[in-house]
Amino acid sequence: MAAKMLLLALLATASSLAMASDPSPLQDFCVADKDSKVLVNGFVCKDPKVVKAEDFFFRGLDKAGDTVNKVGSNVTAVNVNQLVGLNTLGISMVRIDYAPRGLNAPHTHPRATEILTVIEGQLLVGFVTSNSDDGNRLFTKMLKKGDVFVFPQGLIHFQFNPGHTKTIAIGALSSQNPGTITIANAVFGSKPPISDDVLAKAFQVDKKTIDWLQAQF
Repeated sequence: MAAKMLLLALLATASSLAMASDPSPLQDFCVADKDSKVLVNGFVCKDPKVVKAEDFFFRGLDKAGDTVNKVGSNVTAVNVNQLVGLNTLGISMVRIDYAPRGLNAPHTHPRATEILTVIEGQLLVGFVTSNSDDGNRLFTKMLKKGDVFVFPQGLIHFQFNPGHTKTIAIGALSSQNPGTITIANAVFGSKPPISDDVLAKAFQVDKKTIDWLQAQF
């Protein structure tokens, strides 16, 4: 009996781990019905009888994003919010444009691993491991045209164009809706703001420094 209970517990654990990312589709497709008022984890399926080819189509990744901003980069996302046919398929993609010295600031994707390839230019990329007894390890690499790099799910990562010409990259992500948490924006630009007492203690600086940082966001 004890052995059976152990086996059931192991199977339950394995099942929960298998469902930790986007669930596998149980039909050919489940085009998102974004007009539905029903709330589910993802989107309700559109009636297959009214699905059109356009539901699986997106146009625009040939166009450069506007990089005239504080960080000098722009992300054009193609996830389920832009392409409803991605619903339940567990995949999405992005085009990222970088001005010279442009940065895709440190961020995480809580629901996806990302694989990135450089189409034009060069990038300094990296990710940081989660907390451990050995600290947080940084992995970095300089990428050139045609190079590929992978960022594991949930880990803080970044891309920086160190050159004097523009860079273009394409990324694929293992979720229809990967989510993005930009670290600086989340920590210093949350609404309402995180207490400066908390942030001053966390970053080991005075409150004036924290107040100045929060004012930037």
